[in-house]
Amino acid sequence: MAKLRHIALIVPDPEKAAKFFEDAFDMKVAGKARRGLYVSDGTVNVALLKQEGDEKVGIYHFGMWVDDLDEAEKKVVGAGGKYLAGRPEQSAPGATAHSYYEAKFKDPLGIVFDLTHTGWVGAVKDVVAAKS
Repeated sequence: MAKLRHIALIVPDPEKAAKFFEDAFDMKVAGKARRGLYVSDGTVNVALLKQEGDEKVGIYHFGMWVDDLDEAEKKVVGAGGKYLAGRPEQSAPGATAHSYYEAKFKDPLGIVFDLTHTGWVGAVKDVVAAKS
């Protein structure tokens, strides 16, 4: 089963947004994004991305962590989704199938999401429930 482990938000000020996530939800800054910060609850990564141009503030996309990217893509396309971008061969020189990257897709309604087999900083793929 794919795991929801990433949510990207467009925000005017990533540092201010991170402070809110820290104060309101006890989340921690997990790293820097290309245009913002990652915060995490230890399981899910939230990318706080600096608003650019005419982007609307709010949810930008979500990300699913999968075991096998090729198999996940087949399932997505079979369910009516469409590939957008993000193959390793389109990434930086020297990228391989094991390099970190996200493949971007759209669902049948046009909602953008990422698939990755390598995860996101601050996210954990498998979670084991605590015994009570």
